[in-house]
Amino acid sequence: MACSVAFNNKNLEISFFVFKPTIVIIDDLVHGLKQFSLTTETLGCVQSSIFRSIHGNMIIWYGAWQKQSTKEKELLTLTLKSMLTKVSTMAKLIEHSFLEAYAGESRDGSSTAKFSTGDILSINSAGTNSRDDLNDLSYAVLALFRSRFAKMEGMTSGLCLKGQSRPIVVCIHVWKSLHFCYSWILNSDHRKWMMPYLEKFAIDMKYDIFKVVYVSGDNVVDVNYISHHQMLENGKGNIERQIMQN
Repeated sequence: MACSVAFNNKNLEISFFVFKPTIVIIDDLVHGLKQFSLTTETLGCVQSSIFRSIHGNMIIWYGAWQKQSTKEKELLTLTLKSMLTKVSTMAKLIEHSFLEAYAGESRDGSSTAKFSTGDILSINSAGTNSRDDLNDLSYAVLALFRSRFAKMEGMTSGLCLKGQSRPIVVCIHVWKSLHFCYSWILNSDHRKWMMPYLEKFAIDMKYDIFKVVYVSGDNVVDVNYISHHQMLENGKGNIERQIMQN
């Protein structure tokens, strides 16, 4: 199974929900988001995925939807937030946005970026305070992307997205392996080649490496899943009952 995003697809809208876990055992949160993905299909979500930060404390839920009006997106966002109550005890929702793809590249010549469970993604974002700067920032990031893509060994595809309600640009790079991703990071002077494109903007930049831990279509087993926390609570209850009996 794989998620596939066409370059410059104005009929497909991407939603990112970014979570900061508040629990130690992240598998419980991932399972909760898998169940959430299944329920979003009834709302028209055509594909979804979960990205887990390799080094940081971050989880991203990705969903793709057919084109909607502003009011429909507002209603959808409220609905999705209400459906996330089951994971609210395990993570804090720190950011959410709708984006659309406006450019990309692939090694195989296709016009889509594809990623499957187990793939490595590097994601960098650049946000500005002024919506007036969004178009210029989008072009600058695209120029950056195209100037480096052919030189980035081990990358299979890349995708540029821009925010619909927020002045933000996001680039997703899909790598053959974590090794290739690390090699690029360690052997490149990023500041030297990025700043000529971005120095005129007052931007907030973020970068992280993620592993794809789920894509829609993957089997989600154990619907009656018992979390590690529930197991601990059950174990604690059994011990207390044994003490009472003795």
